[in-house]
Amino acid sequence: MDTVSTRSQLSLRKILMRFGFLIVFAAFFLFFATWNPVFVQGQNLLNIVEGSAILIIVALGMTLIVATGGIDLSVGIALDFGAAFAVVAMKSYGMGWLSAACVGLIGGSLVGLLNAALVVGLRISPFLATLGTFFIGSSVQRIFTNGGGPISHRQMPAGFRKIAQGDLLGIPTEVMIAAVLVVIYYLVLERSVWGRRVHAMGMQRSAAVVAGIRVNRILIACFLFGSVTCAVGGLIAAANIRMFTPLSGFAYLLDAIAAVFIGAALHPRGRPNVLGTLAGVLFLGMITNGLNLMGLNFNTKDALSGIILVAALALAVAQRNMRSADGD
Repeated sequence: MDTVSTRSQLSLRKILMRFGFLIVFAAFFLFFATWNPVFVQGQNLLNIVEGSAILIIVALGMTLIVATGGIDLSVGIALDFGAAFAVVAMKSYGMGWLSAACVGLIGGSLVGLLNAALVVGLRISPFLATLGTFFIGSSVQRIFTNGGGPISHRQMPAGFRKIAQGDLLGIPTEVMIAAVLVVIYYLVLERSVWGRRVHAMGMQRSAAVVAGIRVNRILIACFLFGSVTCAVGGLIAAANIRMFTPLSGFAYLLDAIAAVFIGAALHPRGRPNVLGTLAGVLFLGMITNGLNLMGLNFNTKDALSGIILVAALALAVAQRNMRSADGD
């Protein structure tokens, strides 16, 4: 009996170790589907993905920075700058939508360049450097908008609006943009020599230096590419509501961090990875959508979201620890 019990415990442990988060994901999916059949309708599932598109984009930028062994607290500022530069370019300077979108990406790149200068040039830790960029960027937005008022552009060109409100073969444009970026990030970060160098930096920077990896160049590229990616999210946000709202990017910061660390905990070696981040974002989107369909009030919904998120993170970390203990 003891042998049977031990085998059962080992089998249960292996199931939890390999599929724990997926079981939780499926359990919540079935719960929401049972509570409200609307949840599993095709349009609602598409709404979950569409509503998660900007977070997917921001979380990809965060994944890249965390993979280097750092963190980026300024992803929301890059998103805001992307939206602000594009809206101002169209409204105040009469630029076409494509030129304005390029200006928005340049605006986001400024955030990445500042982070790179602080981290690489002044050797400030990524946490403190990006926190400083966050405060600087927040102040710039308040000053430029005279205290934080939105910049509306109701006559926004149709081409720019289609970034968020158009579709391609019935698939929303923002979903297509997010999907393309997921593929690019996966190929670059998970399937290229450059991506392996990024992960090597994140695991042990000193060893990467000894191995001849030019860590400073990679850091600069990561901060720049990550911020430009977040600026793409800003373009979508601006196109969706036809305005720039100062500090709106902050709403994505904590969820992006949570999604990245859920994804990292799912990785066999605890590394940030694109598919894990995507799973984390979709989990958060599912929870938000399901709780909305339950008709809960705002405070209750936020409290439950927080509890579920903490539990999911705890499970994901426990799952990773079990794999490490078993040498998997």
